[in-house]
Amino acid sequence: MTIREYTQNDLAAMIALWNEIVAEGIAFPQEELLGAETGADFFASQSYCGVAEDGGKLVGLYILHPNNVGRCAHICNASYAVNTACRGQHIGEKLVLDCIENAKRLGFKILQFNAVVESNIHARHLYERIGFHQLGVIPGGFRMKDGYYENICPYYIELAEKNNHPGEKYEIR
Repeated sequence: MTIREYTQNDLAAMIALWNEIVAEGIAFPQEELLGAETGADFFASQSYCGVAEDGGKLVGLYILHPNNVGRCAHICNASYAVNTACRGQHIGEKLVLDCIENAKRLGFKILQFNAVVESNIHARHLYERIGFHQLGVIPGGFRMKDGYYENICPYYIELAEKNNHPGEKYEIR
């Protein structure tokens, strides 16, 4: 399996995979499916998009972008999608690790996940194993496809080491 930056040739498969996760209605906050034009614009607007390819088939992807603007623009956010037929093969872990390296390379200091659905145990265990810290629980923060409101658990990981001297800036590892 190879993880690399996406190309225009990947767009149709990326849009199909993204839409698969959106249609499941249990992980991504988006409700609208992407079309060819909206999908191309969406992926092009990200700071980085990585794709996992195995035997010429797209099996996973991630998007990476700032979580906020201005004084908080050093915090990034990401979303991950793994083809349902390929789950359980540690593709998600490889995507997260690649994402962390690209976030560092792009100068981000923190990677934050705003809305990890509490019942998404596999993702939560993965994040914690890698070193992410849970910030708490937001009760009823995610409306599932069936209308039920599920708790969300924000997570973060520091991508830069803090210096021990007050007033010094973060240094990228």
